[in-house]
Amino acid sequence: MADVFRRFLLPGLVFQSVIIGGGYGTGREIAEFFLAHGALGGLLGMAVTALSWGLVLAIAFEFARITKSYNYRAFFMALLGPFWRVFELVYLLIILLVLSVLGSAAGEMIASAFGVPDVVGAVLLLAAIGLLAYLGSKTIERVLAGWSVLLYAVYAIFFLWVATGSGDAIMAALSSGQATGNWALDGVRYAAYNLIALGAVLFVLPYLKTRKDALVSGFLAGTVGIVPGVLVILAMLAQYPAIQNDAVPVLSLLNGLTAFWFIVLFQIVLFGTFIETGVGLIHAVNERVADACKDMGRAFPGWGRLALGAGLTGLAVFLASAIGIIDLIAKGYGALSYAFIAIVVAPLLTIGIYKISKSSPDRMETANDAG
Repeated sequence: MADVFRRFLLPGLVFQSVIIGGGYGTGREIAEFFLAHGALGGLLGMAVTALSWGLVLAIAFEFARITKSYNYRAFFMALLGPFWRVFELVYLLIILLVLSVLGSAAGEMIASAFGVPDVVGAVLLLAAIGLLAYLGSKTIERVLAGWSVLLYAVYAIFFLWVATGSGDAIMAALSSGQATGNWALDGVRYAAYNLIALGAVLFVLPYLKTRKDALVSGFLAGTVGIVPGVLVILAMLAQYPAIQNDAVPVLSLLNGLTAFWFIVLFQIVLFGTFIETGVGLIHAVNERVADACKDMGRAFPGWGRLALGAGLTGLAVFLASAIGIIDLIAKGYGALSYAFIAIVVAPLLTIGIYKISKSSPDRMETANDAG
């Protein structure tokens, strides 16, 4: 049973745990990419996102398996050859962007709950991410998977609670059948920039032994990743269209609930999702550095993991305070999504598929052989 979990569900849970903080934990991203197209348009866009994730992740997981590329340095060296550093540049930019969004959201949430300066929440986030980055892969694997299961339960309760009190408003928004603008394009763009999580999922892919494992777990990851987002957008319809202008729409929904204990619980879980996303992204960088150190015959020390994580998160917190969450998402995510389509999606759908087609279903080779 444990083996089945690691092969088919663990990659999806890790993927979902990494995307949620920067993908839909605050609700701001849902408003920007989906709700702007109306209730029906938003759900159709999410379906496009789920299909895009499933397809690309299935190919990526199999490519990682046959090339034994379990960190983003090895993976993109095998996929892009000498141009792999282009990915790393864009990846680091997106990490800073996502961490900035998380820092801004964490600051607003803690400030709203306890009446303290925004920087307190950002510093707490930094400390938690740094600690987990220091503890390493096995601890991160357990934390990401466990928190994802908890998150599913709390998000389901959250949706049911909102729907119980505002079911008529949700049904009215859905029955309008509104689908405006290019919801399909935004579904693809949203899927593309969230594929930053691919680099953070690679470390659990050694559990995949066959092509079937890789393809099934990849398609499942697309579904596992989108379900909490669907719950969020449906809940947001209770206050549609006014909620589109809120910096952290999820907090607006929570304020409409009457149970203080659940508001506290949800915000604890939400803060945990920010930590999940941050530590997943930074762990990918740490694994890349550890791989480079290994090539040089050196070990990457724990204090180095902590220092790298703290440095990246600290810079991101500064950007968050200087720019603000709405502008970060509106201006940053959209532009970088096109870059990810060019350097991740397009190569996987061409070079990746070609190399997979040339290998046998159960063949595994070294990254150097694949490159």
